[in-house]
Amino acid sequence: MNKIIEMKHLSEAVYYMKFEAPDIAKNRKAGQFLIVMVDQDLNERIPLTIADANAEEGWVAIAFQPIGASTMKLAKLKAGDYLGGVLGPLGTPSVIEKYDRPVVCVGGGFGTAPLYPIVQALKAAGNKVILIEGARTKDLLIFVDEMKAVCDEVIICTDDGSEGRKCLVTEVLDELCQSQTAPAEVIAIGPPIMMKFCAATTKKYNIKTTVSLNTIMIDGTGMCGGCRVSVGGKTKFVCVDGPDFDAHEVDWDNMMMRMKSFAKEEQEAKHKCNIGLSN
Repeated sequence: MNKIIEMKHLSEAVYYMKFEAPDIAKNRKAGQFLIVMVDQDLNERIPLTIADANAEEGWVAIAFQPIGASTMKLAKLKAGDYLGGVLGPLGTPSVIEKYDRPVVCVGGGFGTAPLYPIVQALKAAGNKVILIEGARTKDLLIFVDEMKAVCDEVIICTDDGSEGRKCLVTEVLDELCQSQTAPAEVIAIGPPIMMKFCAATTKKYNIKTTVSLNTIMIDGTGMCGGCRVSVGGKTKFVCVDGPDFDAHEVDWDNMMMRMKSFAKEEQEAKHKCNIGLSN
């Protein structure tokens, strides 16, 4: 069992949880994820990407949205409580290279949280890192101060103009791709529709683009096949082969269609959780 050290809201829709996991903290690498079990009943395994970790202090942090029944249960825990279990680190680590030109990272919604360890690793490798963070409104922005502390430049975009520029992240990305120092690589994590259009933007300029498809994972071990995606015309499993993939090779329309497969069941489970029934 893993003791929760800190539990807080990053925004109205996103929770941050820090818990004891010394072995994972020592061995994790940027881009990897965990399997979290809310209680000792071990009913559901929730794959969540690592948002931060400290090997010396022995803790790991995750960020999540309470969407289904299990994540809603997770959101009700508090500091001092214990998780049923945590497995990891899992998944193929992000490939970190040293470039002569900047690396642009694009974070949308709570996708900015799993970008944080990647940004840290890119900076440790000696890269110039520019972050574009987007959200619908100012109150939904997360990890802004943390990113400003490590990135060379942070550009904020909000749909309503309440913070930073009033535009989509792809508008800023397009500008950077056309600049004299175009990015050597773009790394995007966020809603699938955002990643799809980031890929479309960079493809025009033939810029290497990597995305994390962690949002489609279900059991995190490759057994269920729920995270099956088409990449370059070949079937891949996000939890085993990823979660990072070449953005220009992902069949985005197929992936987004498959993400709706269990929408009805998710809503039913969420309803039961809201009214206090067990699943």
